[in-house]
Amino acid sequence: MDKMVINGGKRLEGEVRISGAKNAALPVLTSALLVGGCSTFHNIPDLLDIKTIKKLLRSLGVRMEGGETLRIDASGITHCEASYDLVRTMRASILVLGPLVARMGEARVSLPGGCAIGARPVNLHIKALQEMGAEVTLKEGYVEAKASRLKGAEIYFDISTVTGTENIMMAATLAEGTTTLKNAAREPEIVNLAEVLNGMGARIHGAGNDVITIEGVERLHPVEATVIPDRIEAGTFLIAAGMTGGDVRLIGCDPLHLDAPIAKLRDAGMRVDAEGKTIRARGAETLRSVDVKTLPYPGFATDLQAQIMALTALADGLSVITETVFENRFMHVSEMVRMGADITIQGTSAIVRGVPKLRGAPVMATDLRASASLILAGLAAEGTTVLSRVYHIDRGYQEIEKKLSALGADIRRVPG
Repeated sequence: MDKMVINGGKRLEGEVRISGAKNAALPVLTSALLVGGCSTFHNIPDLLDIKTIKKLLRSLGVRMEGGETLRIDASGITHCEASYDLVRTMRASILVLGPLVARMGEARVSLPGGCAIGARPVNLHIKALQEMGAEVTLKEGYVEAKASRLKGAEIYFDISTVTGTENIMMAATLAEGTTTLKNAAREPEIVNLAEVLNGMGARIHGAGNDVITIEGVERLHPVEATVIPDRIEAGTFLIAAGMTGGDVRLIGCDPLHLDAPIAKLRDAGMRVDAEGKTIRARGAETLRSVDVKTLPYPGFATDLQAQIMALTALADGLSVITETVFENRFMHVSEMVRMGADITIQGTSAIVRGVPKLRGAPVMATDLRASASLILAGLAAEGTTVLSRVYHIDRGYQEIEKKLSALGADIRRVPG
């Protein structure tokens, strides 16, 4: 099992190109299941989660070729079952449920796995499909759903759910009648998926707002579309610039997707300037403490909570980081404390008292974003940090060690 070895204290400087968004690519790729033909998708990142969804789609009889530009032909689906072995490592696998039921009339999908950062139940997906007329049962760890044709319905999500919104939005494209999603997720990834589906001939209105309407159509056609840049990767590199006192230009990103983190980094004393698809981030002589509360988009993303905590560990003063989305997302705290951070957990908040410096130490990743936060801490620390279980980082960051090295970091991957 590989490890990352980081010799800290190097200032980051230069340009880094932001990859396609994992959390946009996953639903976009599963949307190909709705079409009897070959679709082409650009800006697909090379990540472990993408490899997993491709393997899952192939198991259903989908043909594909390519890499960053990927051509997917789902005209010959042979199976409607997503097995436990394929689904257990990634919760986004549940996204095949809606498209399969909508187009094939049936699906059998294992309950998903993924990072151990809290309960993320699929009951909202199931309830919505039932309201659309599907017969849904839970049997031996699988969701089994059947419907000759889904019916349009008014769906209210008790909580804002990104994958739930995506799953039901895809299912509703081929339903009879109109479906209205209320309290729908508003993330840019939802908008990207809606644009792809509309390119296929769907009739979706309101994506990006909390009410989305979908007028069902008889069939969809192949599309050529592009995945948006990864706002979480971009935010991670912005924070890395701040923690190392660096000067980094992010190329190929969308600043409009990063309003909340950019505002917090400016509050912390950084200079962040955006123009077109480029953001320049410069560190401050002294970082200032900031309070952060994670919220669904357009609030501060939970996927950047661990990274901003690493920055506040070196800020002057006391910061309060409040997590409202996932209940188990402070597992990186104990590892940061090993590096000299002064962090105390009080309920759903972490109280961070900034220290003058962090020290390199052996640490272990517990989930995808925790991995990123510990790499950031290692970049800014004195001495050497060795990060174990780096397979987590490969799920969501494309060649992060190579990108950081090109900016001047002393980081390398070594066999475990």
